[in-house]
Amino acid sequence: MRLGINLGYWGAGMDADNLAVAREADRLGYSVCWAAEAYGSDAPTVLAWVAAQTERIDIGSAIFQIPARTPAMTAMTAATLDTLSGGRFRLGLGVSGPQVSEGWYGVRFDKPLARTREYVEIVRKAMSRERLTHSGEHWTLPLPDGPGKPLKLTVHPVRERIPLYIAAIGPKNLEQTGEIADGALLIFFAPEHAEETTLGALRAGREKAGLTMEGFDVVPTVPLALGDDIDALADTFRPYTALYVGGMGSRKQNFYNRLARRMGYEKEAAEIQDRYLSGDKEGAAAAVPRQLIDSTALLGPVERIADRMRAYAEAGVTTLSLAPAGFHPGGADRRAAGRGGGSGAVRGRLLRDRPSSVFARPAPAVGAARGAAGPSRPAAPRAGTCPRPWWGLGGPPRHGRLPAQRRGAAGVTPGAADTSVRRRGGGELLPPPARTG
Repeated sequence: MRLGINLGYWGAGMDADNLAVAREADRLGYSVCWAAEAYGSDAPTVLAWVAAQTERIDIGSAIFQIPARTPAMTAMTAATLDTLSGGRFRLGLGVSGPQVSEGWYGVRFDKPLARTREYVEIVRKAMSRERLTHSGEHWTLPLPDGPGKPLKLTVHPVRERIPLYIAAIGPKNLEQTGEIADGALLIFFAPEHAEETTLGALRAGREKAGLTMEGFDVVPTVPLALGDDIDALADTFRPYTALYVGGMGSRKQNFYNRLARRMGYEKEAAEIQDRYLSGDKEGAAAAVPRQLIDSTALLGPVERIADRMRAYAEAGVTTLSLAPAGFHPGGADRRAAGRGGGSGAVRGRLLRDRPSSVFARPAPAVGAARGAAGPSRPAAPRAGTCPRPWWGLGGPPRHGRLPAQRRGAAGVTPGAADTSVRRRGGGELLPPPARTG
């Protein structure tokens, strides 16, 4: 199992801290650094900036929104980023949600599965540098009865096939993702429910395409918070969970709510949604079961987090993308100042500190060499404090750390990791990247 880092959204005044996170993950041997977009910062600009200031870590979109770009434009962007980064780009796609698709981009949120399949087909054809022709329900290239003619991409990507991921939650989307993509970007992934909520559908899609799960990248983004008070750490993520389960999408079309129900939280999911949509966001947060948070996040002391990481690896996760939140030591007494709008606030603000270095003993690396079959058992996450909490809701936990691993020329190498770290407080807290489907 490899490690990734998710930078979430940019442009909220803490970009220097985000860059420090990306550089530290690169130095520690993380496999990939993801960036998101919604209706603020765009992912490709951020990824180009990160790529220019890192050396080995892959850069990935989590996600490029399908309604935001034509498929040909996405192919151009992917090819350009792959070339600029020296073959380090991973293309993650997603349909976004009805509110963003129709409200921001003016694109009807209809037939998302068919639209995604057609989009992927065009993107792959364009990136292969074939002359681009397509006749489908959503796109026709070239347009008929006009001056358009079949063109081919003039940029040569470094690799013949850029890895393509799809953000998926629902069973049908998961099955299609297994069929047409190289990996799945997941959220609210619980190892205990992996087979019935996620892996079974992905496997069915792979089988439909005549493939196995071998080589398919299963990539959940998992919140991470280090500390001894697990209840307090879980409370940190209540507003975040309530936002997604209760308020992301409409009452009839909320993929996260449906996922919670499939995990066995039928009654609780209904109550969270009822409270959230009625305006009682704090009540919705209070209604989130602690077990739901604990099963979909990494919370607690190092040893407990290490055990949970093993559970993710054994459940079939091949890349674990961390979304840390935390104060540096000594910052806990500033929590009241950092909350901004109280425990139910979606945004908070932390005080900034100058960067400083702390050192820990070397720890075994997490994961196996890139391309190795199957996930290996991860070691304890010992080194690398979260330089800053780039997202979170309701106030951050006391302290967060990044596990460490070193990557050599051939990929992630098991063995001792350099564990010097940087830390930095500060920045505005934002929700993690939204993924729907």
